[in-house]
Amino acid sequence: MDDYVRLTYQGREFRLPLVAGSEGETAIDISRLRQETGLITLDPGFANTGSCRSAITFVDGERGILRYRGIPVEQLAERSTFKETAFLLINGALPTQKELTRFSVLLNDHSLVHEDMKIFYQSFPRSSHPMGILSAMVNALRSFYPELQNLEEEINITVTRLLSKVRTMAAMSYKISRGHTVVYPRSDLTYCANFLNMMFDSPVKPYELDPDVVKALNVFLILHADHEQNCSTAAVRVVGSARVNLYAAISAGIAALWGPLHGGANQAVIEMLTEMSRHGNLDAMVARAKDKNDSYRLMGFGHRVYKTYDPRARIMKQMAHVLLEKLKLSDPLLDVARELEAIALKDDYFIEHHLYPNVDFYSGIVLRAIGIPTNMFTVLFAIGRLPGWIAQWKESMDDPAWKLCRPRQVYSGPGERDYVPIEER
Repeated sequence: MDDYVRLTYQGREFRLPLVAGSEGETAIDISRLRQETGLITLDPGFANTGSCRSAITFVDGERGILRYRGIPVEQLAERSTFKETAFLLINGALPTQKELTRFSVLLNDHSLVHEDMKIFYQSFPRSSHPMGILSAMVNALRSFYPELQNLEEEINITVTRLLSKVRTMAAMSYKISRGHTVVYPRSDLTYCANFLNMMFDSPVKPYELDPDVVKALNVFLILHADHEQNCSTAAVRVVGSARVNLYAAISAGIAALWGPLHGGANQAVIEMLTEMSRHGNLDAMVARAKDKNDSYRLMGFGHRVYKTYDPRARIMKQMAHVLLEKLKLSDPLLDVARELEAIALKDDYFIEHHLYPNVDFYSGIVLRAIGIPTNMFTVLFAIGRLPGWIAQWKESMDDPAWKLCRPRQVYSGPGERDYVPIEER
């Protein structure tokens, strides 16, 4: 087989080299296309464009595969913890016991947030969305924690500082928004247990940690830890390509994740299920979603990448059932979700268009069962995606083929025209 493709343009033939990935996928290298032909490609949404080589996450949407550093996400969800998975993504391999202990110590040492940051939180209007606050506060971290001289130490400290403090900041924003006393992290608790305790502990009602709830949060965060070059990850890489500090790049990722078509989808699912529970006529709402002349859409179905069942959705669905049974919760939204899923999986329209339930469909139910407020759902997604963003930023910083991201465009505006003085317009 040729290791290039032929492009014929204006009677000339150009050879564009092929690039093979470790899982057999093949790409056309067009890095010299404009230089040699004067042409550029047009690919709205970048659905057919690879922006980089990456050794972090492998996704096969046709076969429903998701692996972090080669390890199937199903194995990590069953046997690993979020802290261990974060180490894997950032460092490229599972930690030894010594490395994991050191990582835990660093996370604990950097878990506190500068007391002066409370003033910033209290200055936001009470109606502010937690994602907007989180994006602003992550960017502000650079002012509170100056750059270190040693580059390797700087990266290691900044990484653990972000992983630990973002969790603390998220819980703090929730407590302050409710006018409650801020709960500080505890050195005797694991990463996820610490977050739950900071969210729900109270001087008048101490929070009792449930191992199944802690496990559910671990699974949720693991499933969201990375997902190749999605919208927010691309934002982190694009902003990071300007060689900004890690805090600024992560802040951009948080802002991108906020959108309802990306990280905000799990919140949108709960709002949709609530509406369906109130109205009760699921068949009519499904019919609306299938009507191309109706703007109504079902949230939590289909995926830009997956053309079969989202592997994360299977895990999250099982976790939802386990958690609700353990906590003896009867959630009417889960009944609606089950009925809606049953309708969609039998409907020819959904099957033909590959509109299977995705991870957002059940993750909202799990977070709701844990007690997370709906407006904090996307914040939890951001905490989960943080190690992936860090790994992607770090990989791009070390990439010898690094370039400042600067996409081209096909201009479609007016041709050259003269300026008209205001009195003649």
